[in-house]
Amino acid sequence: MSGAETGQGPSRGQPSLIDLFREEARAQAQILSDGLLALERTPRDPVTLEACMRAAHSLKGAARIVGVPDGVSLAHVMEDCFVGAQQGRVSVDAGMIDVLLSGVDLILRIGQASGDETVPETDVEVFVDSLNARMDGVATAPPLSFFKAPLAGADLDLSNELTLAAPVEEVAETVDAASYQPARSAELREPARMLRVRADTLDRLLSHSGESLVESRWLKPFAQSMLRVKRIQRDASRALDFLHESLTEAASSASTSSAGSTTAALDARMLDALDEVRRLNAEAHRQLGERLAELENYDRRSTHLSQQLYDEALECRMRPFVDATGGFARMVRDVARSLDKQVRFVIAGEATEVDRDILDLLEAPLGHLLRNAVDHGIEAPSLRRALGKPPEGTITLEARHSAGSLFISVSDDGGGVDLDALRRAIVQKRLANETTAARLSDTELLEFLFLPGFSMRDTVTDVSGRGVGLDAVQDVVRQVRGNLRVTQEALGGTRFVMQLPLTLSVIRSLIVEVDGEPYGLPLAHVTRTLVLPRASIDLLEGHQHFAFEGRRLGIVTAHQILRSGTFETVSDMLNVVVIGQGAASYGVVVDRFLGERMLVVQPLDKRLGKVPNIAAGALMENGDPLLIADLDDWLRAVEKLVVDGELGRVSSGTARAVAAARKRVLVVDDSLTVRELERKLLAGRGYDVTIAVDGMDGWNAVRSERFDLVITDIDMPRLDGIELVTLIRRDPQLRETPVMIVSYKDRAEDRQRGLDAGADYYLAKGSFHDQTLLDAVRDLIGEAQS
Repeated sequence: MSGAETGQGPSRGQPSLIDLFREEARAQAQILSDGLLALERTPRDPVTLEACMRAAHSLKGAARIVGVPDGVSLAHVMEDCFVGAQQGRVSVDAGMIDVLLSGVDLILRIGQASGDETVPETDVEVFVDSLNARMDGVATAPPLSFFKAPLAGADLDLSNELTLAAPVEEVAETVDAASYQPARSAELREPARMLRVRADTLDRLLSHSGESLVESRWLKPFAQSMLRVKRIQRDASRALDFLHESLTEAASSASTSSAGSTTAALDARMLDALDEVRRLNAEAHRQLGERLAELENYDRRSTHLSQQLYDEALECRMRPFVDATGGFARMVRDVARSLDKQVRFVIAGEATEVDRDILDLLEAPLGHLLRNAVDHGIEAPSLRRALGKPPEGTITLEARHSAGSLFISVSDDGGGVDLDALRRAIVQKRLANETTAARLSDTELLEFLFLPGFSMRDTVTDVSGRGVGLDAVQDVVRQVRGNLRVTQEALGGTRFVMQLPLTLSVIRSLIVEVDGEPYGLPLAHVTRTLVLPRASIDLLEGHQHFAFEGRRLGIVTAHQILRSGTFETVSDMLNVVVIGQGAASYGVVVDRFLGERMLVVQPLDKRLGKVPNIAAGALMENGDPLLIADLDDWLRAVEKLVVDGELGRVSSGTARAVAAARKRVLVVDDSLTVRELERKLLAGRGYDVTIAVDGMDGWNAVRSERFDLVITDIDMPRLDGIELVTLIRRDPQLRETPVMIVSYKDRAEDRQRGLDAGADYYLAKGSFHDQTLLDAVRDLIGEAQS
């Protein structure tokens, strides 16, 4: 490719000509593939023929520019074929489309070739000869490899090859295949300006915008607190008015009495001074009202802009569903032809917005479901005719939004699942005995299809029989916190439905409290919430159960799952969350329900590895952090407790309240990580911990509540730690409160400055250890409960 290597090299960050050709090859291959599939139904459609001809012509020009002669030859002969079809000299039948689709595969191979990897010239020559022979009316048979569809287990995934979706590392505008416009026909269209942005950059943008939205909502409670100040000032004004009236009456009485002019003059001076105080108070009241009105306006604008920023950042992660479907039509066609079946493929909801990360994961499971639909669902044409059906079957792939979730379904109008054959396969594989299998409902029978290694085929083919399809689909769906269901109708077809979250960045959750800590439970995995009387819990075979929708479900406390203390309550009613599906369902007792919220998912630090029972973190609207539960882990934890015989019981009597008061600690730090680390450590030892986000927030907190200890950082906005310690020591009511400084500053002068300000203890974060902090707290105020 010498033509691509001549001239000045591309500047840093700019794509080379070869890179541009690869993009061009992918784009034109998509247009050609879609066009050829359309021509199979309408062979003489002039619009489609024109689009295919232009795509081949554009590809030929691009290959000539970068010096790829094989690409020029291939595109030239395809262009001649489309021109001949436009003039009526060439018949575009199924055989011709087979040859042309093999040319599309060659285009992709040529576009992906890099370095020493090249496409053998013999492959291009065989294709050119085959296509020329077809155009001359000679039906030659090219090598079988030209037409063999990449099926399950093959190294080449055609849906990956033909999909124009941007890769995970990048986000870019994709080609609208429906318009069939060539990528380089700039004169025919005016595309929007595109930028390539790394995915992790978008993730950080979304995270920051979510935090900005949370911070903007802090203004409303602050404005409400200022209204209380305004009311206090109004009461002060009324008191001044009452004092003025009293003094006026006293002055009037003094002027008529025998008191001298000296007393009258004194009253007059007092009244003048009081009038001045009233005037200044009224002016302060007026200005405070104006500032509050401005603050409320700023609050509305700030919240609105933060919401817009977050929505736009979230929108950057969304892509149309069509981006994941580019290769499915070709795949369905090739599988159907290899099985001698006639299939019509329909896609509904192409414009449905899907989260980028979810879309990238959907390609493989949807490919499995579509291949299964062709192989297992659609009958042979002769059988369909005998059943009174049209010889051509229909497979529908649909995406839609509903009730805050994304639903993607794959349905066919085939024969459905043979339930009797499924029962026999279950017994044959020793998954259940004949008696049990006979009692299983249709829904329970269909669940066996998702077991690893389960297949109803006795022989392995290129399409099926390995038993690695549906269980892999279910695994992917669970990875994105979704669920998969299957329904079928005898001789009416099968329907697989995936219910997925709209985005992985935002998740609608049920917020619950467990041992004083909030947790988010993804609603997609929550079956029901109940307020259950203790009396409704029964003991069966050594385990506690309760009745739920005609079944008996086991019950366990979230405290035991999370290993976070013991469950204690004085109420006779239990807050229960039902999780799981089918037989693997349990009721989990929590302390309190705190409501439902949309949470911006904050991934945990990768250095932590997989945290048991926890999926991610998030921030609540008031800025408080919480953990998002991994409910699949919860279910596995319950099952392990049952197997190990360690499943505890929910107390059958009224539990006693904890009488001993816990000592209170105020943690003041502007770093979320440090705040949470210190809070977790202290709360784990039984201390009642309150957090403040900066010095001013800490000063307000320490004046409004009683604390046994204040732990503060030094460098903070609005009010630093040294100033906070100084204010505490100057306040007569607070000066005896112990104060500990925890700071990154470890120099001797910094330590002395903190102690001089009045700190009782100075701990450097550089030498910070869990036990060090706990030992220092215990030295200052003793154990959590006295």
